[in-house]
Amino acid sequence: MILDHDALVVGAGGAGLWAALELAKAGVNSAVLTKLYPTRSHTGAAQGGVCAALGNQEEDHWEWHMFDTIKGGDYLVDQDAAEVLAREAIETVIELEHMGLPFNRTPDGRIDQRRFGGHTRNYGEGPVKRACFAADRTGHMILQTLYQQCLKHGVKFYDEYHVVDLVTEGGDLGAGGRAAGVVAYRIADGELVTLRSKAVLLATGGFGRMFRVTSNAYSLTGDGVALAYRHGVPMEDMEFYQFHPTGIVGIGILLSEAARGEGGYLLDNDGFRFMERYAPKLMELAPRDMVSRAIYQEIRAGRGINGKDYVYLDVRHLGRKVIEEKLPDITDFARVYQGVEPLTEPVPIQPTAHYAMGGIGTNVFAQVVRDANNTVVPGLYAAGETACVSVHGANRLGTNSLVDLLVFGRRAGRQMARDIMGVGTPQIADDAAEAVRGEIEAIRGRAKGERKEALRKELADVMMDDAGVYRTAEGLERARDKVQELRGRYANVSVDDKGTTFNTDLLEARELGYLLDCAETMVAACINRKESRGAHSREDFPERDDVNFLSHSLATKGADGAINLAYKPVTITKFQPKPRVY
Repeated sequence: MILDHDALVVGAGGAGLWAALELAKAGVNSAVLTKLYPTRSHTGAAQGGVCAALGNQEEDHWEWHMFDTIKGGDYLVDQDAAEVLAREAIETVIELEHMGLPFNRTPDGRIDQRRFGGHTRNYGEGPVKRACFAADRTGHMILQTLYQQCLKHGVKFYDEYHVVDLVTEGGDLGAGGRAAGVVAYRIADGELVTLRSKAVLLATGGFGRMFRVTSNAYSLTGDGVALAYRHGVPMEDMEFYQFHPTGIVGIGILLSEAARGEGGYLLDNDGFRFMERYAPKLMELAPRDMVSRAIYQEIRAGRGINGKDYVYLDVRHLGRKVIEEKLPDITDFARVYQGVEPLTEPVPIQPTAHYAMGGIGTNVFAQVVRDANNTVVPGLYAAGETACVSVHGANRLGTNSLVDLLVFGRRAGRQMARDIMGVGTPQIADDAAEAVRGEIEAIRGRAKGERKEALRKELADVMMDDAGVYRTAEGLERARDKVQELRGRYANVSVDDKGTTFNTDLLEARELGYLLDCAETMVAACINRKESRGAHSREDFPERDDVNFLSHSLATKGADGAINLAYKPVTITKFQPKPRVY
């Protein structure tokens, strides 16, 4: 069975929903496929805010936001994309407000704003209030608002359809073919459904579940990134993965940067605000990569709490009113998961794997590109954490993730509507689903084999230990060898559930394959980047090297299975690289 739509959106987070909304407004016959019910998408977990230089609390300008984004990304940011992000952040936030998003308000009724890490006034002089917020559940409100708008405009949803392959026309996507649809596994009954379209947007989120301690939901397994990679599209800047400084110890659930934006402190075992040693100007509001490294350095120096592997986040001095009105969710997380009362006790925290700066390379119109010349892959688009445009470079600033998915999700929908005009229906094979059917049935039909749970744990352990906040050649080579070993063992993976009705056992096995794709490209890119930049911190190469590595990595898999790496220059339009001091 083949179903036809002019455009398909894979993923129902903020980027996918805004793209779908734009397609619906343009009258395009489109649909959204999502393996979760839309309001369970991970955008809903974003807490602290969405940055836009509105200037509602103090003077601010989009040029300052652009500069902070570039500097925060350790100058690996494409500056034309950063300008789009900072300029259009203002209008997208205002448009969201007009859709009904319940932002916190100033006394005179304007959108309230607070400070966030790495955002400054006048090109780095000091912190600025730029983050627009709805308490500490901003992403949740964005998701609800956009979903309601999609329903209002009649967007069609295929809920709980797990996309398991891309359909192409005219060859592989890395060699001149075009995207022509998807194959989806209908979770309710195990049927494979082929959907044909003139345009496909991949907005499936990140791949943080490859790490042992992560803020990412179990659904974030790199599906869209891996599917594009398997069809020849290069993965860009995969070595850059952000660790958020303030995760709940051991389990990684996020305690938002909003706590530090409102004035929270980070304390060592002596009760000292240790960020004074690392970023005396911005203190706790330095960029996330710097704060995460500072925490690890404090722990290594024996200044973790009682000599253990965590420090304290302290909001006691903020008072009950601020905590209950502006930080209600994260303080409840501390109570529920740690048994700590933030009103009277400091909260134990440690860095948690949080956000992929790398992913599917795109231009500023969300069109996927397939080489260092930015050649467009016809019919294929990416947005949100799945994409690398690159507005985050080597390190994303807090709240820029929500700006990214709003600005480029909106751009993706509008560009797709323009691009499909005059395009004929793609010609695809009637048996387009058979290749992936064979892969799925091999897993289901295998009587006995490797346990996916064991493989996933081994992957998470080696990535956390050897490709985490700090990296060395020895550790990365160990990670590479382990991932290769796991890849070989994965070929013999089996599942207990042999049925077709809501078989999550089978889907989790499929997701493990996607995580292995992401991990192998990440480790290869890490090994080859012999410098420290942003979230990629090599202890054996501690300095940034602009002469040899001011460039984006592009990872593809060769016919022999080896990872091939190429590089393309960073787009610099206004701000030349300088030492990154806060």
